[in-house]
Amino acid sequence: MRLGLRLFLGFFLVAGLSAFILLRVVLGEFKPSVREVMEDMMVDTANLVAELARDELAAMPPGGDLTGTRFAQRVRDYAERPVDARILTARKRSLDFRIYVTDAAGRVVLDTSPIPAVGQDYSAWNDVARTLRGEYGARSTPELLKPYINADALGNGRDGQGSPVMYVAAPVRMDGRTIGVVTVAKPAAAVQQIIYRAERRIWIAGLGLLAVSLAVGVAVTAWMILTVRRLRRYAQEVQLGQRQTPPKVPGELGDLAQAMDAMRERLDGREHLEHLVRALTHELKSPLAALRGAGELLQEDLPHADRQRFAAQVVSQSERLTELVERLLALSTLELRRGPEHPRPVALAGAVDEALALLGDRLAQQGLTVRWLRRDAVELQADPEMLALAISNLLTNAIDFAPAGSELSLQVGIASATGGTDGAKDHGPRAFFELRDHGPGVPAGAFAQLGERFFSTARPGSLRKGSGLGLAIVRQIAGLHRGELSFEPAQPGLRVRLAFPLFTVASQTSS
Repeated sequence: MRLGLRLFLGFFLVAGLSAFILLRVVLGEFKPSVREVMEDMMVDTANLVAELARDELAAMPPGGDLTGTRFAQRVRDYAERPVDARILTARKRSLDFRIYVTDAAGRVVLDTSPIPAVGQDYSAWNDVARTLRGEYGARSTPELLKPYINADALGNGRDGQGSPVMYVAAPVRMDGRTIGVVTVAKPAAAVQQIIYRAERRIWIAGLGLLAVSLAVGVAVTAWMILTVRRLRRYAQEVQLGQRQTPPKVPGELGDLAQAMDAMRERLDGREHLEHLVRALTHELKSPLAALRGAGELLQEDLPHADRQRFAAQVVSQSERLTELVERLLALSTLELRRGPEHPRPVALAGAVDEALALLGDRLAQQGLTVRWLRRDAVELQADPEMLALAISNLLTNAIDFAPAGSELSLQVGIASATGGTDGAKDHGPRAFFELRDHGPGVPAGAFAQLGERFFSTARPGSLRKGSGLGLAIVRQIAGLHRGELSFEPAQPGLRVRLAFPLFTVASQTSS
């Protein structure tokens, strides 16, 4: 399972379970809490009514009732009193209390319901029985609400078995003894609409919170995955030997990226140093051996011609060592860079002309001619010094292996990039500089290693052997500019193409 899916599922489970548990707790506590508040108010009401009924209940003759008394009239007036009150979002249009009074034996002596229960024995009901025993009397009984005012609006329960009705009783006391019981009853359906409305809002808010949590989870997961993928891509590029800037990400992942970069630098430095020492030692053996041999011979008494030949050999090998050191330093400097230091628009054909002018003496010494097969006015976004160094090394490599009196064919133009020996992919139109010599060429098996540091580039039929540093410098410069260096066999010779991302096209002319 992918990391992103794991993170999202984990976040979904945590957010979903939290929302579910929260909703269950809130909804589970909401309805009982409303009924507790309702019962608390009914306790106050029952005790108030009990005090109001005390005198008339005490004056009631044995076996009589309160019908026709002033208290009964006031209670009936309450039941029939019109009301229209807006309580926040709820609207109350009826008074829902049912009040009945029993005597000390539990017989009903007053009842405000449309179907009075006067004369009935309520001594077995919990509200009356417990109150007469001096306890708190209350009960909840499912009943049909037809006896209640506004019964059609309240409903009779969803299952047809009735709706819960809450009963709360209070004792009527006279001189320390209980002379009767006042019970206040209220259907739970009277506040059910408020409960339903509140539960619906809680559900909507809870589901909205869950949706927002999941959206945040998706966003956080996406951010985490994108960051991890950037780190993975960086690690893969490092594995392929590409020098890239570590991704800038905040927090611990940013510290991880910096640690990975520091580790790569140390590993690259150690590996680079080990490889460099081995390759440099091998490369220095030949010129040092030649210098030692020539020095030993120059100590003897030699003819003037031999002395001149061996002295020239000392100078030649010294120049070779100097060139080797200079190129090695240049390559080491380039390998520490992450991109061009001072990029600006550079005319590619003009950069080639400048390199040719600097190498004019060497071209003349070997009798080489330069022929332009194509010369388009193309501009690059490049570091001028790096670009000049790359072109100079390509021309120097061609001059070293080109036969005397032969021709160097040059092209500057625009073409679609194609995969070269460095594995580059097609990235659209690119500006290129192509150089072909007419020398002995390179064996087919050596193309994959051309451009590697200290790779021997001796060609068939040629006594000259290169160090590979020149082409390595060119490849490094191409990589820093997101370009590519490719090689193709030519008959005869070798064709080298250096391509860079296109900056601007001025005008095109061919010659």
